[in-house]
Amino acid sequence: MRRFKEIKAWEKSHAVTLAVYALTKNFPKDELYGLTSQIRRSASSVGANIAEGCGRKSKGELGRFMLIALGSASELEYHLLLAHDLELLSQDTYVTLERDVTEVKRMLSSYILQLKADG
Repeated sequence: MRRFKEIKAWEKSHAVTLAVYALTKNFPKDELYGLTSQIRRSASSVGANIAEGCGRKSKGELGRFMLIALGSASELEYHLLLAHDLELLSQDTYVTLERDVTEVKRMLSSYILQLKADG
């Protein structure tokens, strides 16, 4: 069992999730059960899957949850693009968040590779 709060990818994904929640407060009310909900769920899913994987007993299970977290990060990446294209996010905000999500994905990919190498 590992401590999820010590994993850099979790720290970064948690910061992204907090930023996403703050930003989506300003989304139109008619998006509350649509894009707002989807963005928030995909963002929080990244950190939640890292935490869940850390609570598992084997490296294989940890790796599986890291892959799920990576998938959620990709989903978030798309939802942010959609929000930008719908003019719900400014260009600067989108660029910053997209960069941060890409960094989370890179960190997760590295962690997954490390788990595989450690066997």
